[in-house]
Amino acid sequence: MTLASAQSVVDWLIDGARSAPSPPDVLTELCERLTVAGLPLSRVVVFIRTLHPEIVGRRFVWTPDKGTEVSEGSFDLMERDVFRNSPMAEVSRTGQSIRRRLADADCPMDYSILPDLHQEGVTDYLVVPFIFTDGTIHFGSWATRQPGGFTDAQIAVMDAVLRPLTRVAEIRAARRVATNLLSTYVGQNAGARVLAGQIRRGYTEEIHAAIWLSDMRGFTTLAGRLPPQALVDLLNRYFDCQVPAIAEHNGEVLKFMGDGLLAIFPTSPERDAAAVCASALKAALVARAEVAQLQATSDSDASVRFGLALHLGDVLYGNIGSGNRLDFTCIGPAVNLAARLEKLAGRLGRTILASEEFAKYCGRDFSPIGKFAVAGFTEEETAYGLHDENKDRP
Repeated sequence: MTLASAQSVVDWLIDGARSAPSPPDVLTELCERLTVAGLPLSRVVVFIRTLHPEIVGRRFVWTPDKGTEVSEGSFDLMERDVFRNSPMAEVSRTGQSIRRRLADADCPMDYSILPDLHQEGVTDYLVVPFIFTDGTIHFGSWATRQPGGFTDAQIAVMDAVLRPLTRVAEIRAARRVATNLLSTYVGQNAGARVLAGQIRRGYTEEIHAAIWLSDMRGFTTLAGRLPPQALVDLLNRYFDCQVPAIAEHNGEVLKFMGDGLLAIFPTSPERDAAAVCASALKAALVARAEVAQLQATSDSDASVRFGLALHLGDVLYGNIGSGNRLDFTCIGPAVNLAARLEKLAGRLGRTILASEEFAKYCGRDFSPIGKFAVAGFTEEETAYGLHDENKDRP
């Protein structure tokens, strides 16, 4: 294989690898093109760091028989001895390539991965840095089972491919980072809308959704009693009781307001009001049980209780704010009513309270508990409580 025979692969990368829609597709098509051109690859690995609250990066592994498989690395990966004492860690630190010609009798086996590769029949192993324009160093590796290892011409081809491949990886990684950050801070659906270009102030659309508005009871008292870090840790555990349940039942968290949480469960052609209300209620019951478990395992100085209001209505969903500082959220009378019901739940000593509009889709679970004056609304609103919260009441 020569540089001339690989030029079409280099040109494809320089053009942005546009025929490959996703990062795994890029690696698969790259390796297939190189293999057809005569590069004897047995395994190719690329590891790209990312910005994500739970993972440090993604690992792409290509083999001829399986294509590209993707896995995610947690933050403790970089602290494990198996990584700290690996050629990948050395390349990450130095930005210099490392090659081990395993076919040579005197090849040093100075990294724990090398005996395993040798046993698998790998004859040559090259670890290379992917140096992004911001100076961060990512890495990848090429392996072959070709007798005698890679030739000098084949190494030259891999060197020629590395720079345009790094630029493609950086572009794809930047978009993924943007997606991660938007999903983390504004929600997955809202983040996708922002990334798609819906960023002009005042852009909103009316959607029909079940509305979730919850609040931790007694948070002000806790804030005055607990050390700051203990309070933050408790608040994070408290939100862990709710957010996974909301996501699992097709809801989306829009914002945290101190100890408060606003989420929506939008209706769609595939999910009508009855379906979204049923999902929201299931999430609410899971959250209630999780908060109760948190309360049972917390010390006496960290009593944790919460209240939740559920409502169904039309909301304006989109960009609201000032200048270039916007919030992608939902507003409207329906959100206001949910907020008032959440406060009412606290006054009534209820954990979960629903509006009449929400409860009519979950009739077997709720019953009316009375009409109440609600600030900002001219008519009294009928509040609905769960049957299992009625048992200790007259």
